[in-house]
Amino acid sequence: MSVASSLFPSELHFTAISTKNKNYNYCGIRSAMAAPVLCCSNSTASTPSISKTVPPLVMKQKKRYRKLYPGETEGITEEMRFVAMRFRNVKGKYVHKSDNSSDEDEEGSMNEQNPSNKQQVMEEEEGSDEAETWFPTIEGFIKYLVDSKLVFDTIERVIDESIDVAYSYFRKTGLERSECLSKDLDWFSRQNIVIPEPSTAGVSYVKYLDELAEKSAPLFLCHFYNIYFSHIAGGQVITRQVSKKILEGRELEFCKWEGDVEESLKGVREKLNMLGEHWTRYEKNKCLKETTKAFRFMGQIVRLIIL
Repeated sequence: MSVASSLFPSELHFTAISTKNKNYNYCGIRSAMAAPVLCCSNSTASTPSISKTVPPLVMKQKKRYRKLYPGETEGITEEMRFVAMRFRNVKGKYVHKSDNSSDEDEEGSMNEQNPSNKQQVMEEEEGSDEAETWFPTIEGFIKYLVDSKLVFDTIERVIDESIDVAYSYFRKTGLERSECLSKDLDWFSRQNIVIPEPSTAGVSYVKYLDELAEKSAPLFLCHFYNIYFSHIAGGQVITRQVSKKILEGRELEFCKWEGDVEESLKGVREKLNMLGEHWTRYEKNKCLKETTKAFRFMGQIVRLIIL
């Protein structure tokens, strides 16, 4: 056994490296206990020390979650309801909580104060002093019905004729109002009351709806739902108040449904929520902004009653 092997029982190998001025011997020692050693002949340099570098401690960042929109966990219709409840019928006019609201507020602020449910809204409207401050005219009420018919004609036509599969879910829901409004206007016509042409407010709204139907199904369906929702939640209350004041309480076909209207609205709500699960957050935010537009358009039509 050589001296080297007796001194270094582990694997040992030598590599001779020649340079112009000096000869170096590299001793590479592979051992579980020993680190590589560089042996240099004819040199006074000391053996370099090898230190073990400890990697810095990495702090795991906490995942941040965005705030949910009011009603987001229940579906897009509930989100829209929170926005819609900011519009209240005060003294015969749909008004917004703030005329200076930003687009961010319109998309569904976390600080909204809303009635707890739809029934509360109806009871407050019925119990308010609106009847004392409204001065409806028969001419204005007819204009309101004419424009309302134009709007319902449009949304029902789009739903029935469109080839977009999203619209097919909302055919024959039981909420349709166009035929009922035709009956009411026919009755007024038989009373020798002149039925006018639709006003600028109604024509502008249906033009917007037609354009929207071609551009975006989610945005059009937002208007579709809110038009029915607003009539069921508050529109029929207004109609009955006006009828009581100028028509001796006659109940119009506009406020009659076959079957349970709440169940029909619930069915539409469930289908829209189902579709909404496939929409992006951006599309949902756009729908919330369209809810604001829908109530502003409808507010202009309601104001025809007292103009």
